[in-house]
Amino acid sequence: MSSIPATFNERQIKRVILGGEKPRTNAKISLSVILLSRSGTPFRAGNLDQLLSIGFSDIISVEMSAENYNLEDISRRYPSVKFIAPEEKCTLGDMINIGMSEARENYVLVVWDTLHIPPRSINSYVLKRLEDENILCYVPMLSNALMQSLPVRMMPSVENKALSVTGELVVQDKAPTLYPVDYVGLYNKRKFKELGGYDYSIKSPYWQNLDFSMRAWLWGEQIRMMPQLRFKYETEFQSEDTTPDYSQLKFFLKNIAPRFSEDHAYIPKSLFLSYYRNSGCGITEAFEDFRKARIWVEKNKYRFKTDASHLVTSWESLPL
Repeated sequence: MSSIPATFNERQIKRVILGGEKPRTNAKISLSVILLSRSGTPFRAGNLDQLLSIGFSDIISVEMSAENYNLEDISRRYPSVKFIAPEEKCTLGDMINIGMSEARENYVLVVWDTLHIPPRSINSYVLKRLEDENILCYVPMLSNALMQSLPVRMMPSVENKALSVTGELVVQDKAPTLYPVDYVGLYNKRKFKELGGYDYSIKSPYWQNLDFSMRAWLWGEQIRMMPQLRFKYETEFQSEDTTPDYSQLKFFLKNIAPRFSEDHAYIPKSLFLSYYRNSGCGITEAFEDFRKARIWVEKNKYRFKTDASHLVTSWESLPL
């Protein structure tokens, strides 16, 4: 296991930045947008027009890579949009971390360029609610290209002594959800940075997303549903790949292994043998991973407000 990031945007990625130097003078709502680009999408221009018409303060379009040969052309067409293309391989979490570091406003909408955002869906009421309720993230309802609702309220439970996550279609306003599906949500940038952002050392999008969100809940933050917001994918929705892999081991050590006692968290040394037997790693690699995780938890021990076991068992009783 590589060292676990200790601060926000600890990894500095070489990038190309085009456009977006001047703030928009006709902004209608004090929200930034991070527009994540799916390679080769034909909806880019239409969605940029749509976002500009809504009147966000600034739009940051983050590419999957610098190998987008139309980037200079589209940046000239949309001079108020900031286009960022990493020059090295990076994760989805890296892309969002980069966008957060560039966003001008404290509230940031993270969406894909394959999503349709209804023109009147983001308004002053939404912004006031973000400011008044001051939580980490609000998650919208999502539907596929056929207008079929997707299960976006993610519910944790325990199956065979392991964490299990299932999605629900029926959603109440402010209902807690474990994580924002496909990273899509309205984020509080200050809280996002205080949590350290996404862990770039976790490569799997699913486990990276779950790691950030579980850390948020364990550290006392909240992720809740806002069903008034309804976004639609214009292409086929890609189901999340939840396959357990090395990323899952990192997630386990950072989020499931810590125990909470009185006012702090720790990873018991006695957990090592069980971790080693189930990890599939050699004993040297397993020991090093376990050691680094214990160091990371020790550094952050007073930030924990609960542990995974208590969070899951008390989930159904979380207040709306």
